[in-house]
Amino acid sequence: VQLQASGGGLVQAGGSLRLSCAASGRTFSYYAMGWFRQAPGKEREFVAAITYSGRVTNYEDSVKGRFTISRDNAKNTVYLQMNSLKPEDTAVYYCAAASNYYTTYDVGGMDYWGKGTLVTVSS
Repeated sequence: VQLQASGGGLVQAGGSLRLSCAASGRTFSYYAMGWFRQAPGKEREFVAAITYSGRVTNYEDSVKGRFTISRDNAKNTVYLQMNSLKPEDTAVYYCAAASNYYTTYDVGGMDYWGKGTLVTVSS
C-alpha cells in the first residue's frame, strides 16, 4: 500500500484543518488505518485509528472530542478532521495502514507508512 498524506498547514489556535491520506496499491478496505504525529524532539505517537469498515474508531486522550477520523473506501482515502486546534498539536502527521486493527495504537504495529504532512498551530 502506498500512502500520501496532505492537508497540513499553518492555522491559529482554535482553528480547524482536515488531513487526507490517499491510498493506492493493495485493496484499501483490507486495512485498518491510523494517524500518528511527531513533534520536534519527541517520539512518534498515536493519534487515532479506524477499522476496515469504519464502524469503530479509537483516539488518543488529548484529541478526544476535537479530532475525528473517518474513511471512504470507495475513494481509498482516510481523513482526520481536527477542530479546536492547540499549539501542542503542532507536529508532522503521518497516516499508516495495518492488517490488524488491534495493533493500530502502536507505531510498531503498522505495516505501511506515508510521508508526513506538517501541521503548525500558532498561539
